[in-house]
Amino acid sequence: MSTIQSIKARQIYDSRGNPTTEVDITTKDGMFRAACPSGASTGEHEALELRDGTSQWHGKSVFKAIKNIEEVFGPAVMGMDVTDQKAIDAKLLETDGTPHFSNYGANAALPISMAVARAGAAALGKPLYAHLGALSGRTDVMRTPVPCMNIINGGKHAGNALAPQEYMIAPFGAKDFAEAMRMGSEVYHHLKSILKKAYGIGSTSVGDEGGFAPPINNPRAPLEVIMEAVKVAGYEGKVGICMDTAASEFYNKETKMYNLNFKGEEANWISGAEMADMYMEWCREFPIISIEDPFDENDFESFAVLLAKVKAAGLPTQIVGDDLTVSQAERVQDAINKKACNSLLLKVNQVGTVTGAIEATLLAMSDDWSVMVSHRSGETEDVFIADLVCGLGTGQIKTGAPCRSERTAKLNQMLRIEEETGMPFGFDSWTA
Repeated sequence: MSTIQSIKARQIYDSRGNPTTEVDITTKDGMFRAACPSGASTGEHEALELRDGTSQWHGKSVFKAIKNIEEVFGPAVMGMDVTDQKAIDAKLLETDGTPHFSNYGANAALPISMAVARAGAAALGKPLYAHLGALSGRTDVMRTPVPCMNIINGGKHAGNALAPQEYMIAPFGAKDFAEAMRMGSEVYHHLKSILKKAYGIGSTSVGDEGGFAPPINNPRAPLEVIMEAVKVAGYEGKVGICMDTAASEFYNKETKMYNLNFKGEEANWISGAEMADMYMEWCREFPIISIEDPFDENDFESFAVLLAKVKAAGLPTQIVGDDLTVSQAERVQDAINKKACNSLLLKVNQVGTVTGAIEATLLAMSDDWSVMVSHRSGETEDVFIADLVCGLGTGQIKTGAPCRSERTAKLNQMLRIEEETGMPFGFDSWTA
């Protein structure tokens, strides 16, 4: 056995300059490290991110979580075998005493769970992606994914007036991950030139995830300018568009209406039904293959209406639950029962353990859903999710633009994995 001999935690900084947690686990095989990401647009059902709430760091320091790592979770898992991921993750949950780490924080549990996965891989003499594939029982389908690159930022990720949070490109027509990266990079730089010419140099400043943040407030306009960049690059028919509307951020629970100008002075309210019609219009006009969080995190009814419309029209667009499902099996099951979506966005910090993320993935896939592994807007240089998506073989990842090192770190890791293994590439339902 390779057991946990020591656990040390520290406060580090994420890509927004906010504090987050990092953990070092030591076994006989060496030291293994993991860091916890953080979201800006967060679902109310996510596992707890514990912050100190003091006057320092604007209340965002994580010393309580660090104390919980070293004095609560650490002692609980000390001496456990790192190859038994499920047992260690179960012990973390048992120690917290709540389903979503409401006592001691998911940002205390998750880096332990991630570091354990790395230690377990080393103990078994496997690369991390292979270990994660074995833990999920999916070693036969491991592959590099289509990178869904966030090239225009809005919502809470940017300082412009654009309501939808992310407009992404997905180079599904590439022959491998390396070519997909080239295609995405070329479209990204063509877009930069187009935006600079149309809106001035200030339009090419980037948001939290590396995408451009032009002074646009019409939510349809980014679709037009992205398609212009795709055509200039010569990849029409090989690049799809993915969106993350993050509609919970501009939803009014009392009126059940959506404000498409929530960052401006004059509101632009529309209903869920009108939103669905708007999405359908866009999907018919543009190659939109994925829409994430098109409605509020509790608006299962509108999700179901849109999914039914998309299916009836024979469109290839997947309807992705993020805030709706928060990577948790019970929320996924609820969405399955209500036929609310057919794709899961997988964020490990929403559930708090590697085992929990795998369980949510397998449940979603049992109902023929797709799964898109995802970063957070507040990222670290930790590349764990690159190995996770290859090990799970889901075929889709979003980890930002081909820009900013906390984003490209993940993309570069997948280039290395492809080079090392010759893994197949892509997502079967997206073909050129």
